[in-house]
Amino acid sequence: MVITALPNSRTEPDGSAVVRVLSYNIRSMRDDEDALARVIRACEPDLVFVQEAPRFFRWRKHAARLAAKSELVVLTGGATATGPLLLCSLRATVERTEDVLLPLTPGLHRRGFATAVVRIGGARIGLLSCHLSLQSNERYAQAGMLLDRLAAMDVPYAITAGDLNDRPTGRSFRRLSEQLQDCWAVAPWGGEYTSTPDDPHQRIDAIFATKGIEVLGCGVPLDLPGITRSDVRAATDHLPVLAALRVPAS
Repeated sequence: MVITALPNSRTEPDGSAVVRVLSYNIRSMRDDEDALARVIRACEPDLVFVQEAPRFFRWRKHAARLAAKSELVVLTGGATATGPLLLCSLRATVERTEDVLLPLTPGLHRRGFATAVVRIGGARIGLLSCHLSLQSNERYAQAGMLLDRLAAMDVPYAITAGDLNDRPTGRSFRRLSEQLQDCWAVAPWGGEYTSTPDDPHQRIDAIFATKGIEVLGCGVPLDLPGITRSDVRAATDHLPVLAALRVPAS
């Protein structure tokens, strides 16, 4: 079955921007890189919020290669954010970027945020890619840090996306959805569950938007033209989340 198409990217006469936003955990590109790029290209995103980008030997070259294969450019992040990465199309004009390291809990993997402020059309947008902790208390604290970071970006509108390692009923997920729009909950489209590709049974990856952004649709693009089940299974161990958002002119 072919799902209803999401709106195409465009700039409205009033300067507002319809943007396509993709969130994707790519497991350090350890799987089928060409399948991964095909999935990303088929989604035709303006902005890609990546988790588990390569962090070690020649990580910048790996990120640049994925961006080139996906017909995008690297915006910020990667090893300097301990995994979160932002890619964008040439539609975005970059105002500033910052990679943020979060406090280290001994014995646990260090986490970080890849952040940027961009302009698309007449819209000024804050961006934050995240991958929250596997440990419940640390994850809850990081959700609070994420909200604080968005507030400190001094932008009229913001989008954050990533692997939350939590379900919608979990307290960290709920901490975010109480202050931000959970795009799937607002305008469900496509599939819901993001883990795992072979047995989708839980939604632990999500896209959130601040109030004032109109959510036109959000979900897992399993039946999007150009995406095959074999590619999404081969690309990585998560399914992607795709959203179309209308961001008002700033």
